[in-house]
Amino acid sequence: MTIHHLNCGSLRRIEATYDGPPPRNAVNHCLLVETDSAGLVLVETGLGLDDVRHPDRSLGADWVEMAGPVLDVEETAIRQVARLGYVPSDVRHIIVTHLDVDHCGGLPDFPDAQVHVLAAELEAATAEAPSFRYRPSHWAHGPRWVTCTPGRGDDWFGFTAIQPDGLPPEIRLIPLGGHTEGHTGVAVRDGERWLLHCGDAYYYHRELRHHRHPHPLLDLVQVGAEVHHDLRLGTQARLRELLHDHGDEVTVFCAHDPWELAAQWERTDGPGALPKA
Repeated sequence: MTIHHLNCGSLRRIEATYDGPPPRNAVNHCLLVETDSAGLVLVETGLGLDDVRHPDRSLGADWVEMAGPVLDVEETAIRQVARLGYVPSDVRHIIVTHLDVDHCGGLPDFPDAQVHVLAAELEAATAEAPSFRYRPSHWAHGPRWVTCTPGRGDDWFGFTAIQPDGLPPEIRLIPLGGHTEGHTGVAVRDGERWLLHCGDAYYYHRELRHHRHPHPLLDLVQVGAEVHHDLRLGTQARLRELLHDHGDEVTVFCAHDPWELAAQWERTDGPGALPKA
């Protein structure tokens, strides 16, 4: 499989909490996975064309004011898929960690794709929308939902792993509770290692790697958005254990940390430019 790391929507500019890394815009870190058996698999969609063209209507004026999106049409997943030589119908599967406004805005741009999501997340989103976090315009086109429910599953480094229908065993859902009712991570096999896209299970690399130091601005967002405080903190504790015990086998990153995305671009010779600074 070939894995592309994409930024599908730059957000407000932030600074690191230590000397060295330059300020960068927060990102929407997505993956585009080229598979042999399932076509293209998009992990997260970030912001879509309608979000960029009509942000107050599609994203909500309050969310736009809070997040400060750059709204660059060239950052949308559909434009990046095209630059790689594909058409929208080549994206046969989309996996969303959850249905917050900035994670599924590109769904209408890929109407033929099957959309994999935890059942609890879809239930909460459709029940609560419209709201600050859930925007029904993102699924008004009638996505081809494929819902998953955590059960016994397979063991993945001590976490429960769900095998989504129609996807190869190199792609798993790893439920990571606390941020929303049905939040999940997505594990993707990358050669000899695994990648774990943690969505919004945490927001800043130092939360896991440097004595639990949150980012002061991003932490306001994650605390304000959590639905289960203790569960969210427990999930982060388990991710720290994962890094401690299996850091040589698993690369962990979240959805919005721009320095984590820059590290992946440098590792994989991704886009020629680093995230917008």
